[in-house]
Formats: sequence, structure tokens, C-alpha cells
Amino acid sequence: MAPGCRRCPALVSGRERISWGTGPGDADVIVVGEAPGYGNPEADRWRGGNWTGKAYTSRHSGRRIRRLLADVGFPDAYYTNAVKCFPASEEPRSSEASGEAASKDETPTNREPTPGERERCRDHLLAEIDSVSPAVVLATGKHATTSVLAAEGRELDGFLDCVLEPIPLGGLGLTLLPILHPSYQDVWVARLGYEPEEYRTAVGEALEDLVG
Repeated sequence: MAPGCRRCPALVSGRERISWGTGPGDADVIVVGEAPGYGNPEADRWRGGNWTGKAYTSRHSGRRIRRLLADVGFPDAYYTNAVKCFPASEEPRSSEASGEAASKDETPTNREPTPGERERCRDHLLAEIDSVSPAVVLATGKHATTSVLAAEGRELDGFLDCVLEPIPLGGLGLTLLPILHPSYQDVWVARLGYEPEEYRTAVGEALEDLVG
């Protein structure tokens, strides 16, 4: 890895810490998100990755995805992001509006990482995947799925159509399983024809089948 990586000037200027993946080095499942959240620097544990330096540690998304994996029998997954630095938007937000504890100062909101930022960060992601050597990459959301597919020169053709549809990745020697991003899960689960419990069960069954 590159602890002082400076490949993306816009990301370097907005980050407090690089958010590397965390979890067992031999996990069967790697969970890949889009990028770290800003979080709340005053929170004890569930600060966003920009402050913790760890993937999926926001109060909302981190708790939800970790709880989901634990509930379906995979509490020891490895968590990381396609882009390791917080992508700061030019427009600030109030921490109260984001659902976090209110503070006197407005905190940066995030934007989508650019294709160039995802590309420059991809070899960090591939290094993590190679080191852990999982059976499954569980990509949470469209952008994480796009980033993993791009590692094999493939493009995403309709994200919702591929949710919970295993995609073999021969070059990486594993299977990609796209699921909904935890922040948008409540909105899209019903549109995919699931009740929340049915969706959770479907995620667990798909992982069981792929991990073996």
C-alpha cells in the first residue's frame, strides 16, 4: 500500500486520513464501498473513515452493512472502499442535517469519485483483494460494482438488473456479488420486489452458495 499516496490532488486536499480496508486477512468475503464518509470527528467509535482511517465506519452505512453481514452469518468480512480518500464536495453541509451530532462548524459533504480517481486507486483495491484472496467481493452500490468490473476491463450495464446476480471474475479468480448500498437500501429494496427480511435472506443465501 502507499501510506502517503498523493495521486489525486483533489482527494489529498480534502482528506484527514487514508481509509484502508480492515478485517481478517483470510476473509471469505470482501465488502467494497464507494469511498469513505467524512463522519463526525467528535464521535467515540462510529466516526467516518476520513477520521478513523478505516472503511465503513460511519454511523449510518457502516453500522448497517456490518449488521447485515453479521445477521446472515458473515461477521468476519473484510471491509474496504474502491476509493480510499474522502471525496470532498465544494459545498459544505451542516452536521445536524446529515443526521450526526450538531457542531458549530459546517462539515464537508461528499461527492462521487471521478472515473480518474477510481482508476488511480484501483491498484490499491486489487492489492487488498490479492492479499486477502476471498471467494466473493460484495460490492455495495453502483460505483463499487463499476470499479471492480473495470479491473477486468468490463463495464456495468444496468446496476439494478445485476443486484444479487453473481458475476464470475476469471482474472481475479473470484465472484462479484453486487448488492444495494446501505444508504439507499430502504428506497430500492421494495422496487426490486423484496420485503426487507426477504432481501436480507437473499443476501445470506447468495453468500452461502458462493462461499461454499
